[in-house]
Amino acid sequence: MRLGPGAPKALRALNGTPMLIHAVRAMAASRAVSLVVIVAPPEGAAEVKTLLDDHALPERTDFLVVPGGESRQESVRAGLDALPPGIDIVLVHDAARPLVPVDTVDGVIEAVRDGAPAVVPALPPADTVKQVEPAAVPGEPEPVVATPERARLRAVQTPQGFDRATLVRAHESVTDDVTDDASMVEQLGLPVVVVPGHEEAFKVTRPLDLLLAEAVLARRRANDGF
Repeated sequence: MRLGPGAPKALRALNGTPMLIHAVRAMAASRAVSLVVIVAPPEGAAEVKTLLDDHALPERTDFLVVPGGESRQESVRAGLDALPPGIDIVLVHDAARPLVPVDTVDGVIEAVRDGAPAVVPALPPADTVKQVEPAAVPGEPEPVVATPERARLRAVQTPQGFDRATLVRAHESVTDDVTDDASMVEQLGLPVVVVPGHEEAFKVTRPLDLLLAEAVLARRRANDGF
């Protein structure tokens, strides 16, 4: 699990508990997950470890905090390097998606177990998407150059799941800075498959996202005693 450049956001409280803790618990909720590696900012590993020690986490799951790198790829590679032998399936998750349901986590794992080298959860976009020519000056009108067929588009979420050897090979072979690990596997020419994502696995990056996350947690408490 990676804390991105906006790591302080991942430490922001959601229903009184840091988002990071919610995200760790979401991964540990899957009985298939035996170890969660938290890749912290380079200078923030001690703070993150203290945070984990201060909150109740499932006893059947092990937790490890390692310092990350300057880039996303360096951070994921640091997490990979920290994995002990015997783990064949790896999930890469963004701490800014604290509410991913366990069924989504399990679905990704199951697809890797069934033989897919790389798996991403995703949803069809709710809106029509336009491809534009980016403006030279932010805020200026941008000309539309194409309207992709929406039925062929998916909005990708995390956790993304991988055969461990495939992900290691991708990080050893792909040097371009890419937006996600699945893209690295694509560059190897290997298949990446999509499984259904979930509307509650959204990324919390804006104030409105935080309000929505609080509402989701309130509904869970009311329905499930979460």
